[in-house]
Amino acid sequence: MEGPQNIFVQRPWPKRELGDSPLRGRRVLVVSREVERARAIAAELSRGGASAQTTVGGDALVAILGRSSWEVVVGDTATMEPADYAAVRGVEPRPSLLLLGELEAAECGEEWVRDGIFAVLAKPVRPEQVLVSVGRALEARALEDENRRLRDSLGERYALGKVMTRDPAMRAALKIVESVADTRATVLLSGESGTGKSMLAHTIHRMSSRSKGPFIVVNCGSLPETLLESELFGHVRGAFTGAVKDKPGRFEQADGGTIFLDEIDSASLDLQVKLLRVLQDRTFERVGDERTRVVDVRIITASNADLGAEIAAGRFREDLYYRIYVVSIHLPRLRDRPRDIALLAEHFRERFAAEYAKPVERLDPDCLSALVGFPWPGNVRQLENAIERSVLMSNGTVLRREDLGEELRHSAEDRAPRGTLNLGLENLSSLPPLKEALEGPERQIIHRALELNGGNRQATARMLQVNRTTLFNKMRKYGLMDLTFEAR
Repeated sequence: MEGPQNIFVQRPWPKRELGDSPLRGRRVLVVSREVERARAIAAELSRGGASAQTTVGGDALVAILGRSSWEVVVGDTATMEPADYAAVRGVEPRPSLLLLGELEAAECGEEWVRDGIFAVLAKPVRPEQVLVSVGRALEARALEDENRRLRDSLGERYALGKVMTRDPAMRAALKIVESVADTRATVLLSGESGTGKSMLAHTIHRMSSRSKGPFIVVNCGSLPETLLESELFGHVRGAFTGAVKDKPGRFEQADGGTIFLDEIDSASLDLQVKLLRVLQDRTFERVGDERTRVVDVRIITASNADLGAEIAAGRFREDLYYRIYVVSIHLPRLRDRPRDIALLAEHFRERFAAEYAKPVERLDPDCLSALVGFPWPGNVRQLENAIERSVLMSNGTVLRREDLGEELRHSAEDRAPRGTLNLGLENLSSLPPLKEALEGPERQIIHRALELNGGNRQATARMLQVNRTTLFNKMRKYGLMDLTFEAR
């Protein structure tokens, strides 16, 4: 292969095939008041695949740093002034600085010498030397960025069993699980349907000393009241029509392990009395039997109803509530934890791609944006089903917006996102709280600003006239940290 790329050898990481150039598509700025020399260096960098420009320093340097982001700045120590070094150092993210000349001649200050200069090339310098050094600087940045990304991912992502999150509220819930998992304490899980209560109950069981025992699940809302008591406690032969033989109940089956009572708010008041007794002393009788049985079982309950309101309405016993309320863990709605949407979508993409042998390798930004902007009334379960369907429907290596279901594809056009006034004030019969109402437009504005600036956060913060810390906090809040945008 001819050209400057030929000087770069093959290596595994940062991945580079023989003949590939690490400069391809990267942005490099050459700063020198020797215009012809700067142009010659920029031309060589461009031949190597970089997007290279030149500037003479001073106000021109400040202007070009403000307009675009740069990964490497090549500076001539003989012509750069202290203000030039200060201008480069003030850019975020800060570019790597490669100096041409003698370090002693550089009026850059001790802070640059200490931690800001990638390399110094003594004059005379051949353009191909600059090319190699810039390539090394770019690869060093790639390694630093990858290490930073991994550190951030490890620091922000929290996993417990099969449950993973980046959301502070969800992380707090998992911390409680860690604290109480290996105890006998009764746990009440609350949250909307689909938020992961069953999975968390199973996680508690697996983390406990009872993990080798049975884990029995009873959905109290799926059984008629006449059968639920028999399902839980069992029955003896002849106890009722159709009871042709003795049958142990779920509490007996769970002996030595854990029983998970989902939708416990569906239990009748009469059954709640018997549940209260089991919770107090772990004793019960089968339906139609007088013999009292004793079980060693850990009880986890769950409800997607407001049990306080159920008590006030007379549908749930207050004494039972306090028995199951020993440890209470609330699981937030998926729409309240937008940072988890990208994390979970990628997890489900990987899982279903492997399960169905589909070559889907990633989600494109437009697809991810549609997922993050959707309200997810069915929570994590709905997201899981949506990704499964999308992987099945996809015909390529990238999951795109058009692979999503009809409701997801058109949600941005046909639905007003939660907390927005997109329908117009005149079409609203009631108004949400002001803080909630402004969240939708704020997210859309930040998303559009990131698009206009090719994902450059410094330029986005400048466009929106906010500092970078404020921008980052809002990006985290609205689940925008994992989106990628094409450079403009």
